[in-house]
Amino acid sequence: MKIFRILMLVLLVGCSALLAYMCYDSINTPIVFQEQKEQRDAQVIAKLIDIRKAQIEYKNVNGKYAGDIDSLIYFVKNGELPFVNKKGELTDEQLGKGLSEHKALAFIAMYNEDPEFKGLADTVAKYDLGDMAEFAENFRRDTTFVSVLSQIFPKGYDIDNLKYVPFGNGAVFEVKDTIQPTKSGLPLPLFQAQTPFSVYLSDLNNQQRYNIIDQAKKLDKYPGLRVGDVEVPNNNAGNWE
Repeated sequence: MKIFRILMLVLLVGCSALLAYMCYDSINTPIVFQEQKEQRDAQVIAKLIDIRKAQIEYKNVNGKYAGDIDSLIYFVKNGELPFVNKKGELTDEQLGKGLSEHKALAFIAMYNEDPEFKGLADTVAKYDLGDMAEFAENFRRDTTFVSVLSQIFPKGYDIDNLKYVPFGNGAVFEVKDTIQPTKSGLPLPLFQAQTPFSVYLSDLNNQQRYNIIDQAKKLDKYPGLRVGDVEVPNNNAGNWE
C-alpha cells in the first residue's frame, strides 16, 4: 500500500509538471516564434529595400524594370550612371531674371567658341554675368560616369548575395516586371520582388507558421514579404510599410 501511494504521488507530481510545462509552452511558443520572425523579417526587408533601390536605377537607365534578379544584379555590377560635377551657382537675382543653368552653359559655349559673339554685351548686362571669362571659368557642369554599385550601395557591398533570401537555405527572391497601359495611353512599368513566409520561416514552429500563412490568405494578402506590385500600382511600396 505504501509503495502504491508513493507511485501515485510520483505520478501526480509528473502530471503536474507536464501540465505546467504545457501551459508554459502554449504561452511561450508564440512569443518565441514572433521574436524570431521579427528578426528574420528585418533581414528580408533590408534586402527587399536594396532590390527596390537597384530596380529604380535600372528603370532610370532602361525605361523599365528588370524581370529577374540575375539581370538586376548584372546591371548593378556592370552598369554606369551619369554623375554631374558642379562648380559655381547662379545667384537669386540671375535666376529671377530668367537665367537657367542650361542657358548659362549655352552662353559659355558660345563665348568659348567666339568671345565676341553678337549680343554678348547685352547678355552679360541682362544677367549680371560680370567678366565673362571669369564666369565661364567658375561656372561648370562636367558629367562623368560612375558604377551603379558604388553609387547606390556602400563600399564592399556583396551584390552577388542580393538574390538569396536570408534563412532561405539557398532560395532566391522572386522578381518579375510588367508594363501596364494607363488611361492616357502611356506605358506604366511595374515590378515586384517577394518571398513567402514558408521559405524563410521553414525551420520554425510548424503550427505558428501555418497560422500566419492562413491568416494572410483569409485577409486576401500575400503570405510573405513583398515590395512593389505588378497588378496594382503602389509606388513600389513594401507590404510591411
